[in-house]
Amino acid sequence: MRSGTKLALLVLLAVVVGQVLVQGGQPALQPGTAAPPLALPGLDGQVVDLAAYRGKVVAVNFWATWCGPCLQELPELAATWEANKDRCFELLGVAEESAREDVAAMARRIPYPVLIDGRAQVASAWKVQAYPRTYLVDPAGQVRKVFEGAVGRAELEGAVAQLRPDGCPPR
Repeated sequence: MRSGTKLALLVLLAVVVGQVLVQGGQPALQPGTAAPPLALPGLDGQVVDLAAYRGKVVAVNFWATWCGPCLQELPELAATWEANKDRCFELLGVAEESAREDVAAMARRIPYPVLIDGRAQVASAWKVQAYPRTYLVDPAGQVRKVFEGAVGRAELEGAVAQLRPDGCPPR
């Protein structure tokens, strides 16, 4: 084997081992499990608690201001929220690994609640391994779907429609 190939394999192995160590070897949060607690301050300092949204479908989107795919999906998420906000649906954007001022600047374009996870404790509990990551939580508080990477409006709205409780206002 050439020395360049060996070096490339060693680098790849180091990256994989590093990722396992950083993530603690924990598997990703799976559909069918109870949503971990989530209570974080918004930019206004008011704490938003996921438990307050029981009875609604909630999309919890973990993102960062430096994440290209995160920024690309923001208009899709905003459109989804606008179309469904009065129909037993909420969307919570959880900013990770980003300076507060950068989040505040981005939040001017985001109509749904933006929360700050300053110490990444919530991301750790939710086993977020990369951004963006969106978890769809049903009205009973169970994670029902996990979107890895950017999610489009049609895909998210389709999943929300399947979980929406009876009695929600129609379109």
